[in-house]
Amino acid sequence: MHRAVLSLLITLGAVAATGAPAHATTAPDRPLPRTGCGDTPGIEPGTTARQEITSGDRTREYLVHVPQNYDPERPTPVALSFHGHTRSAEYQEELSGFSELDAIAVYPQGLVGTDGGTAWEGAPYSADADDVRFTSDLLDQVEDDLCVDPDRIYAAGKSNGGGFTEVLACRLGDRIAAFAPVAGAYYPQSGACRPSEPVPMISFHGTADDTIPYDGDPDKGLPAIPDWLGEWAEHDECDADPITEHPQPQVTRQHWTDCADRGALVHYRIDELGHDWPSRSSNPDSDKPTVIEATPLIWEFFQDHPLNA
Repeated sequence: MHRAVLSLLITLGAVAATGAPAHATTAPDRPLPRTGCGDTPGIEPGTTARQEITSGDRTREYLVHVPQNYDPERPTPVALSFHGHTRSAEYQEELSGFSELDAIAVYPQGLVGTDGGTAWEGAPYSADADDVRFTSDLLDQVEDDLCVDPDRIYAAGKSNGGGFTEVLACRLGDRIAAFAPVAGAYYPQSGACRPSEPVPMISFHGTADDTIPYDGDPDKGLPAIPDWLGEWAEHDECDADPITEHPQPQVTRQHWTDCADRGALVHYRIDELGHDWPSRSSNPDSDKPTVIEATPLIWEFFQDHPLNA
């Protein structure tokens, strides 16, 4: 009993010290090495399958797509893609198109939150679940089942899934190599962000986003995107003023220089774009094409930023 009390006190002390939410993960950033290399995969290459895992005494689900050219002897990158509020793993697979990448694409499924919609940790309407622990447990299972390159595990997400992508950047930056929030919802309920080291981050946001406004929403505690970028420039120890370019009339690209260690920060602001995943063709978010494609830009950024270069 004394040991149990001591363990509880240590856990509470760690939460108080980090400013993280009450259900903050205790998962290590660098877990024990796992490998599914050399084994015949339980999922046929070129297909997507639903998987289950127990995490935090709950049964959780995710989709995993094994690329057509998967070689069980070749370590393969992993690209996580997190859906938005009220959405599903299936929706996110179609939206992001990560299953077309030369990677093991993983689409985790969020739990139903307090408003009846699916959501991720860090949002005011999310379930009381440790989704960071779920992500860590999920990666353990994927690395057991498939031949994974541990230096090339990446995370992206849309809206609430984009906000959760930032949560992972704050708390699993030693395991996940780079991050890509799209139309991210960066709620204060996610807790203080204290990344263990600078991390690569690429983000996208439309100026006509009425759901997560580019200029922020003080009533919901949502920051203006330029302020959020300024905070990440500090996290990554970059120069304060970015280099600004206009690859197209409606697109502003900013990138910060002289970031510390493996830190990198790139942002795309798209004029007249709503709460959508940018795509030159119609997608589940919108029938109206956008002037740029987010997914190829994300993948190019990911490939340029492995965990250990």
